[in-house]
Amino acid sequence: MSVGLVIVSHSEKIAEGVVELAAQMAPDVVLAAAGGTGDGTGPARIGTSFDRVQAAIERADGGDGVVVLTDLGSAVMTAEMVLEFLDPGARERVRLAQAALVEGAVAAAVQAQGGSPLADVVRAAEGAVVSLRPEEFEPFVTHAAAAPGAEPAPSSAGSGTEGEPGSTVRGSWTLPNQMGLHARPAATLATGLTDLDAEVTVNGVDGKSVMLLMSLGLGQGRTVTVEAVGPDAQAAVDFVGREVEAGFGEPA
Repeated sequence: MSVGLVIVSHSEKIAEGVVELAAQMAPDVVLAAAGGTGDGTGPARIGTSFDRVQAAIERADGGDGVVVLTDLGSAVMTAEMVLEFLDPGARERVRLAQAALVEGAVAAAVQAQGGSPLADVVRAAEGAVVSLRPEEFEPFVTHAAAAPGAEPAPSSAGSGTEGEPGSTVRGSWTLPNQMGLHARPAATLATGLTDLDAEVTVNGVDGKSVMLLMSLGLGQGRTVTVEAVGPDAQAAVDFVGREVEAGFGEPA
């Protein structure tokens, strides 16, 4: 089992959409949407529902804990009210994260997919807010628009090197897939690196953070540069190299 997630939103569509997005990167994690209000006999209305949140927590609780993420203020109040009515055993397994809804849900889902305990999943959710620079989001903008007058950095495919224990292992590869390092590939890297005993950076950011990887905005043809230190450093660099060279299983 793994830690489950509950998404509480005033909008049924928003809650379901966030669940759909996070599920793409965490197929083994139970994600439950609790959006809108109503009795189930017609379209949900804007608002939050005690009964829907309570039912969602019950669905997501497989025994390893549940992280609840909310959108606006009254959603927090509804979630807190539900937590007060849980029996003590269940209450110990539920945490209400102070996190951005979409970013927090994605980061928490990836962390849970890797089998992390409840505290680590909460930490991932709450640390997921990243400052994004739109001009770097390639391939949605051209190289020239992203960095006027600059050319993409050259790459040397498969240039990983193995050093002495404790030394830094490096590798560089060119992204072949059309969409570059978007959400799903970023989640693949973060999840695969989580259990390795190594400190890994990808283009200067933490390779185990899906949100930081996504913030790089690396498009097709850009260079992925990996540096790793630790007992599993070579394994980490090799893993990233295999995934990048395979285009993360996506069409070139």
